[in-house]
This record gives sequence, C-alpha cells and structure tokens, in this order.
Amino acid sequence: MTQASQTDSTPAAETHEGGLGRTARIARFLLKYRNAGVFSGLELDQAIANDEALPDEDHKPEQFVRDLEALGPTFVKIGQNLSTRPDMVPPEYLAALERMQDDVAPISFDAVRKVIEDSLGVRINKVFESFDEEPLGCASLAQVHRATLHGGREVAVKVQRPHALDQIRSDLDALSSIAGKVDHVTDIGRRMRFADWVHEFRKTLLAELDYRTEAENLERFAQHFAQYPELVVPRPVWDLTRSRVLTMDLIKGTKVTDISGVSRTEQPLGDLASALMRGYLDQAFVHGEIHADPHPGNLLLTRDKRLAIFDLGMVAHVPPKQRDRLMKLLFAAVDGRGEEVANEGIAMGTRLEDFNEESYTREVGQLVSRYAAHSGTRHGEQTMSEGRLVLDLTRIATACGLRTPPELSLLGKTLLNLETVCRALDPDLDVKGVVERHLESVMRARWRGSLSPANLAGEMMELQALMREAPRKVTDVLSLLADNRMQVRIRGLEDSYLLEALQKIANRVAAGIVTASLILASALMMRVGDGPQFLGYPALAMVLFLVGAILGLAIVISALVGDRRAKPREERGPR
Repeated sequence: MTQASQTDSTPAAETHEGGLGRTARIARFLLKYRNAGVFSGLELDQAIANDEALPDEDHKPEQFVRDLEALGPTFVKIGQNLSTRPDMVPPEYLAALERMQDDVAPISFDAVRKVIEDSLGVRINKVFESFDEEPLGCASLAQVHRATLHGGREVAVKVQRPHALDQIRSDLDALSSIAGKVDHVTDIGRRMRFADWVHEFRKTLLAELDYRTEAENLERFAQHFAQYPELVVPRPVWDLTRSRVLTMDLIKGTKVTDISGVSRTEQPLGDLASALMRGYLDQAFVHGEIHADPHPGNLLLTRDKRLAIFDLGMVAHVPPKQRDRLMKLLFAAVDGRGEEVANEGIAMGTRLEDFNEESYTREVGQLVSRYAAHSGTRHGEQTMSEGRLVLDLTRIATACGLRTPPELSLLGKTLLNLETVCRALDPDLDVKGVVERHLESVMRARWRGSLSPANLAGEMMELQALMREAPRKVTDVLSLLADNRMQVRIRGLEDSYLLEALQKIANRVAAGIVTASLILASALMMRVGDGPQFLGYPALAMVLFLVGAILGLAIVISALVGDRRAKPREERGPR
C-alpha cells in the first residue's frame, strides 16, 4: 500500500446550489438536528457517564454523518473538526464522526491535468517523466497521483479539486451568518460561541487549501523529527508546489492498522510507538504545534521499519503561555493530582456566569483519581486512555459552565489517535509511562534552559533595575501618606453597566412623574366647563389625558420589551 491514505477525508456528491438555496439547505439541516442531541446532552451526569443513552431512531449519529457528507466537502471537514470537540458534541456522535467515509469518486484526468498545468505554467510532460492517471487516493478536496520526475525521483502529486475553494468560501459565509444568529438568540450559542468556532474553522480550512502551507508543515516537521530516526516525513518539491498542487516524496509502506500480528512478532514495534508519542509531545510542548489529525490512516510502516507521517495540512499553533498550561495540566493528570488539574483548567478557561467551581473541582478530582487507579496496560489491554481523560475533562468543564480553549480538546483528540496507533504497533506498550517520562524530560530541559547565561543575565538586569528604583518609590509613597495626599482612582465607572442602569432608572422615574402629572392635571381640568369641548369633555383635558396615557403605555412597553436580563458575565483566567 502507498501513501494514498494520506489524502484528506471526503464526502459524497458535490453541490452547486446558488447562495440563497445553499443557505436554505444548510438551515434545513441544522433545524432537522436542533433537538436531536448533537449539541446537547452535555449535562454533568452525561459528561462523566460511561454509557450514554442513544438518540432517537430518526436522528441516529450515522444518519447525521450521512447528511453531513451529502452537504459536500465543507461539511465533511466540519465533521472532522467536530470530532475533536467533545465539549460540543456528545460521545455517540463523536464515534460516528470518526467513522466518516474518506473515499469519493475521482475527478477526470483531464481536470487533473488542467489544474496542474494552470498552476505550474508548463505542460505536464515537461516536468514529469511519467504520471499515473489512476489516483492513489481520492478525497473531498483533493486526490493524489503517483509520478516520476526527470531523473527518476518518485513523487506523489496532490491536486486540489476544481471549484473546491469557491464552494467552501460560499458555505463558510452562510455558516457565519447562521452561527451569529444562533449565538445571539440561544443559550447553547452563548455557551458554545459557534460564531467564534466558525471563524477559527474558516482560518484553518482556508490555510489547509493552500498547499504551500502544508509543504511548509512537512518541511518543519521533518526538521523537528530529525532527532527521531524512527520517524520520516516526505519532503516537498518546492519547484513543483503551488497553492493547488503539492509535490512531495513518494513513500511506500503498510497502513498501521493493516500490520499483522506475525509482523509484530518477527520485529517488535514498541520503539516505533514510543518514538511517535515522544515526537508528538515535543511538537506540542516544545515547538507549540499540534497535528490535528494523526490517525492511523495518515501513518505508514515503511519497508525499512520506520513510521512515515502524512497529511499535515491541519496544524494548530499553540502560544507559549497556553503551551505551558497544557503541559502542566497533562503532567498533573498523569501524575494523579486532580486538584492541580482543576486549577489549571480554570486558569486557561473562561468562567461563565453559571460556573460551578465546587462541582467542577470535585468531578475533576474524581475523574483523575479513577484514571490514576486504573491507568496503564494490563495483559495487553489499555485500561484507561490519557487522551480519553483529557476529552472527559473538557466535557466536565462544559457541563459545569467553564468554556475550555480548543487546544485542550485538540490535544486530547491527538493523544487518543496516537494511543490507537501505539496499540496497533505494540499492544503491551505502557503509554502512560512514555508520556510521564517524556514530560519530565521536557520540563528538565526547560529548567536547564532557564539557567542559561542569557536568561540569567536578563533576570539580573531586571533585579538590578528593581533595586535601583525601589528606594525612591518607597520614599514617594511615604511622602504621600505623611501629607495625607494618597489617592486611589477607580477608572471606567462612567462607562460601567451600573451607571447605565442608574440612568435608565432615572429616566423611567422622570417619565413616570411627567405621565402622572399629565393625567392628574387632565382630571382636575375635567371640572372646568368653559372652553372648547370634545365628546362632552374639555378638549385641553382630553389632550393632556391622551398624552399621559400614551406616555404611560410607552413606558410599560419599553419595560416589557427593552428590559432584558443582563448578559452573563464571563471571566477569563489570568493570562
């Protein structure tokens, strides 16, 4: 088998509706599943349960996946992305999303030829000595062909499907509009922030559609994995790579899930599995990059017994501070320190108004305790997964009113996929031991780095500045206290919700007084018999009464319509 398995995953037939028709079709799909449990079922008891209730027969997860595939490539990618978000999607749907089909009908070779020649600006036979018209693999956004360069170098050529970019942009525009409305009018939208998720998804997917970005990822991962000879990443051919065409080394091998037990017996593969886990931990916590989809289909066992890694289009970049918190959380989790795990989760998350810190801390502590008691490998069976632990942490957080960063669920999904690969390579591998030992080595390396001459010099300069300025600052404070001139200023009160609410109250009270005065004045003037009459009553009194009645009705309507419940206050942890 070849690297056909490295292509993007896929959908069913492509659609070509107009803008409004396409938006209507997407809206119908969302309405169909609005009550099916796709974005519900995140209550605490379900978040930590082992056996969740299945949805209705009419809304089975498999049907949900088929409907996603029918909507085209954008929604296949959405399904793959949702499979990394246990805080948004219940477990039974996650399992179905992970089984999405990845085979579609190939496009014609004439279409492939046109894309290549338009992108490279030359005829296909000018740059390739041979080009196999039959694709190695087909997917929603691209298909891969085997080719040979002049000089004999075998390569794989990934070609983007025509019109894929236009269709995806149109779908993303429709989704952005729908997500904004859902966030504005629904409670689940407030908690999940679908518009933010669609925005991040747009950036990720559009970056994936530029194959120059994937080529950069291939080259960078190859450099990072240089210290792991057990791992290999195909090198891109930059002269033959454009935004819609990616040319890279052709690596032949066997899919990890197709390795037979006899092969594992003849040559143990535990070292390969350990190197893969350690390499990906380095990527996440040293280099700040998380490969979003390291599933078994993107890994091949080569003939020289190395692991080849493909499909690096979706790579998430993690900022240094977030990287540190993720490492502390994972290290505390594998070490069984539940309270510290809860504290790190709160620090990196966003606390919603209904956040239940006591319940969150208790449930996280119990989860980590169960993991510590049952983790490890016994009799060739993994008793509890590190990736599953991280994903369960995100579910508990969502159920308790804590919005976790997407990097946390992405890390959990990546670990879960890596553990599947490790079990396929070596069922007896102690994954927890590998993770714990390597995190310790990463932390030691960071500690040594913090003691480097450059870092120590910077710390000494800051300390010197503090010691030089401290006496003067202390003198200034003491002088202000002695002269009774110490002041504390609170800024922003003029823009606060409190002042706005007080102004509304004052306006309502003033309007109410004016209304009451008008009605009272009209009642008193009813006794005046002189002057023009209207329906048998003094005209001026009737006018004052009508004005007062209208103002009073306006105040009531304004109170019923305009006085909404205050937006929930969200509080982020320290950054």
